[in-house]
Amino acid sequence: MHFYVMTLFPEMVLEGLNTSILGRAAEKNIIAIDAVNIRDYTLDKHNKTDDYPYGGGAGMLMQAQPVYDCYKAIEEKIASNEKTRVLFMTPQGKTFTQQDAIELAGEENLIFLCGHYEGIDQRVLDAIVTDEYSIGDYVLTGGELPAMVMIDSISRMVPGVLGNSQSGENESFQNGLLEYPQYSRPEVWNGVQVPPILLSGDHAKVDAWRLEQSLERTREKRPDLYKAYVEAHPEVLHPKKKKRRKNS
Repeated sequence: MHFYVMTLFPEMVLEGLNTSILGRAAEKNIIAIDAVNIRDYTLDKHNKTDDYPYGGGAGMLMQAQPVYDCYKAIEEKIASNEKTRVLFMTPQGKTFTQQDAIELAGEENLIFLCGHYEGIDQRVLDAIVTDEYSIGDYVLTGGELPAMVMIDSISRMVPGVLGNSQSGENESFQNGLLEYPQYSRPEVWNGVQVPPILLSGDHAKVDAWRLEQSLERTREKRPDLYKAYVEAHPEVLHPKKKKRRKNS
């Protein structure tokens, strides 16, 4: 999977993503991350990419021309018959979720557009953007951090990025619940013992315990998610009782 990030600060993106799990995945050519400098495509002799907004107002606005030419250069490099999805990082966008990460991981190429200053000329947004995403109801100085967050989350859903194929499956939000608590060695630490059920070797009981813990944790920390899950899975609250066999 190939990620292209249109940005004024490519070093920020590359330094943040080419490390740890994502860095190893890039070394193995499972994913690729290109940070493309929008400033390289300006026609201004002083390398400016911004100007004052029409109608007045505070701050500066990124101009359409360098953004559009940067996008066209990436499209030519991808050389696909289909339009590549362009994700614009904006507080006005749809809130990014785990389900979005799963869906976007199915794309071969993704282009992220990172704004700065007071935003980007609306005309180029209308011309190239296919999706608008936000990572929360707050405002940042630029789109680089949201793009990095999304790329990290999406990459984890790409086969081969995580060492254990189940790592991306048994996580918070994957099934609508928060993840269950986990434990490692030693068996007793600081006077607290690992729950005995996890040492039993009975996988069915372990799975049942984990579901119970996920439900309880979600009920306490995210009642909104708990309510939605219970409405979709009423059997959780009212499990069917096994019928007793009559003695012959």
